[in-house]
Amino acid sequence: MPTTLTAFADVTTSDSALRRFLHGLPGVDAVGLEARAAALGTRSIKTTAKAYAIDLAISMIDLTTLEGADTPGKVRALAAKAVHPDPTDRTTPMTAAVCVYPDMVATAKAALGGADVKVASVATAFPAGRAALPVKLADTRDAVAAGADEIDMVIDRGAFLAGRYLETYELIKAVKEACVRPDGTSARLKVIFETGELSTYDNIRRASWIGMLAGADFIKTSTGKVGVNATPANTLLMLEAVRDFKAQTGIQVGVKPAGGIRTTKDAIKFLVLVNETVGEDWLTNEWFRFGASSLLNDLLMQRQKLSTGRYSGPDYVTVD
Repeated sequence: MPTTLTAFADVTTSDSALRRFLHGLPGVDAVGLEARAAALGTRSIKTTAKAYAIDLAISMIDLTTLEGADTPGKVRALAAKAVHPDPTDRTTPMTAAVCVYPDMVATAKAALGGADVKVASVATAFPAGRAALPVKLADTRDAVAAGADEIDMVIDRGAFLAGRYLETYELIKAVKEACVRPDGTSARLKVIFETGELSTYDNIRRASWIGMLAGADFIKTSTGKVGVNATPANTLLMLEAVRDFKAQTGIQVGVKPAGGIRTTKDAIKFLVLVNETVGEDWLTNEWFRFGASSLLNDLLMQRQKLSTGRYSGPDYVTVD
C-alpha cells in the first residue's frame, strides 16, 4: 500500500476544516472501551510465552531520568543499565532507549559508546509545554544537535482544550521539522498528549489524529508527571487510532504508554493489547515502547525467577 496523506490534504488547511474532521470522528464508547481493555487484561500468559514477553518488554523500555537533580554520573549509570540490565546475565536484552533532558544528551550518547540503544530527549518545555514556540524549537534543535536519536515533545494542552486544533497541529509539524539534521536524516518524534489532562476519550482520539496527521512517529500517553498516566483503556484507544490511520494512509505510527506501569503483569497486559489490536507488526521496539523505568526492575526479578526457580528480590536488582 502506498503511504500518503493526500486524502487528508484539505483537513489541515484551516482551523474550521480540522475541527469538522476531528468532531466528525466516531464518538468513543467509554463503557465498551474499558470493558474490552479489561477483558484483554485477563489473558493468562505462562512459561515459554511469559519468558518471551518479559524479554520483549525489556527491549521496549525507554529507561528514563527526568529530575532536576540529574547528574552526569546518574546518566552514565543509567546508560550502563540500559546496555546490561542484568550484569550477571548477558543474555538479557538491552533496553530500547535512554531518555534524558537535552543538556544530558551528549553525556548519554558518550556513555552508550555505540551500543544499540537510542538516546531520547524530552523537549518543548517538558512537562508543561508552557513556552513560546521559538523556545520550544530551540529546545528541540539543541537536543538533536547534541546527538538525540528521538525527541519526546509535549503538546500545548491549553491550546488543544481551548479548541485551537490547528495551532496544536502546526506546533507538532514545526517540531517535526526541527528534528531534521543538516545531513537530511531526522530524529524520530514522539508526541506526548498528557492523556490525564485531556478529560475525555474523545479528546484522546482527536489528539491522536492531530499528532498522526502532523507527522508523529509515535504517539505517547503521558509525561509521567501527573496523577493519571497510561491506562489499558487510553492505550487501547491510541492503538485503535494508529491501526485506523495505517489502514487509511499506509503510514505506521508507534505507541508509547508512559507512567504507572510498574509490574511484569501490567506490562504483559499491554503487550496483549498490542497483539490483539494492531498485531505483530507493532510487537517490536521500533513501534511500541514503555515509558516506565521502575518496570525494568520487576521484569528482571521475574526473569531471574523463571531462569533459576528463585525470586531474587529487589536487593539483587539495581534501583534507579
